Amino acid sequence: MIVVKDLMQKNYTYYLTQPMGKNFRGDFSPDLTPAQMLTLGVFGGKYMTDCGEEFPAEWFENASLCHESHDPELNYFKINASKPLSYWREKGWIHEEDPRGWFQWYCRYYMGRRHEDDDRQINRWKAIKRRMS
Repeated sequence: MIVVKDLMQKNYTYYLTQPMGKNFRGDFSPDLTPAQMLTLGVFGGKYMTDCGEEFPAEWFENASLCHESHDPELNYFKINASKPLSYWREKGWIHEEDPRGWFQWYCRYYMGRRHEDDDRQINRWKAIKRRMS
């Protein structure tokens, strides 16, 4: 059981039912792990700076993070590749149990949580992959 205590969730709990990084749904094969994405400065380094207790410490060892603010220079491509959380909320893309959005869902999925929102999130990922190919 994981108990979440960060700035956006207090005492949210979930269970890991699969081994970390294993047993993904057959049509879901992400190219990068959460640790790799954090190292590449996903979301300008601001994302999940208060989540160190929930996820493995090694995910944060080489992460490009900025606790103070979003910094596009931390992004691997040196661009602002993020939309504000308000945009994601307006689109209806945020599930209440993953208030930070897709990447938080993915980190928890990668850890081994399986959730009622998995189908929707995986289908969104598949749609983006199709558009990129």
